[in-house]
Amino acid sequence: MKIDFVKMNGAGNDFIMIDNRTGGVELTTGVIARLCDRKRGVGADGVIVVESEAVCDFRMRYYNADGGEAEMCGNGARCAAWYAVGLGLGTALAGGTGVRFVSQAGPMSATVTDDRVAVAMTDATSFEKTVSVPVADGEEIVHLINTGVPHAVRLEPDWHGLTDDQVVTRGRRIRLHEMFAPAGVNANFVTVGDDGLVKIRTYERGVEAETLACGTGSVAAAIVLSHIGIVQSPVRLLTHGGDSLTVSFDQTAEGAKNVILEGPAAVNFTGSFQLPAKE
Repeated sequence: MKIDFVKMNGAGNDFIMIDNRTGGVELTTGVIARLCDRKRGVGADGVIVVESEAVCDFRMRYYNADGGEAEMCGNGARCAAWYAVGLGLGTALAGGTGVRFVSQAGPMSATVTDDRVAVAMTDATSFEKTVSVPVADGEEIVHLINTGVPHAVRLEPDWHGLTDDQVVTRGRRIRLHEMFAPAGVNANFVTVGDDGLVKIRTYERGVEAETLACGTGSVAAAIVLSHIGIVQSPVRLLTHGGDSLTVSFDQTAEGAKNVILEGPAAVNFTGSFQLPAKE
């Protein structure tokens, strides 16, 4: 079976987009992992499948690069909204197009304007301040929050001093720590400049590596930094890939509500693959 796809990225976070509104595509964990393989497949941080949904424009299914389905992906949601508008979905608004959709994390909406997408995220919950994560050489002090998926945010004195190996090594030991078992947690390392710009690097579970950007991680960092009194909404963030994201929200005791993630979405290329008869 031949499957057409569009390869997209949101701030460098890249995805394989598939239109499955007819319901004919069935992707196994193994097929998804092979598609995301950067050596033997298309290569991506994840696969996003757009499906039909009776009560809104579409349903978004998000699969990590390891083939496992996840609750949500912020940059993926922005790409899904842009992709859906290209499929003719949504409602015309002044200066853009509005779309409503659902993910495993709940109902969502977005506004697509040219190559920028602002997506209304689910409420952020379960904020925990100053949590000690014991590690072999001491401890990692993190702040926890759930922005549709669980995140740990670590404030770094020198973001530029973090090497790629350190992000992976430290990110992995936080992500896999027994404190967060069995689901695990995403690990974010952030520094705030004098101008309020937040610089962020994220180790993502499911991808099991650092990604160039993480939408839910950027939301997590912005809200956590607001809770500990360092920034105020709206918060500007610079991703590891060099793109800019903006997060706005209303802070609550548990996290935040009325959360908006805004940033770029772009098509890398289009193509097709042959779905194997058997996995």
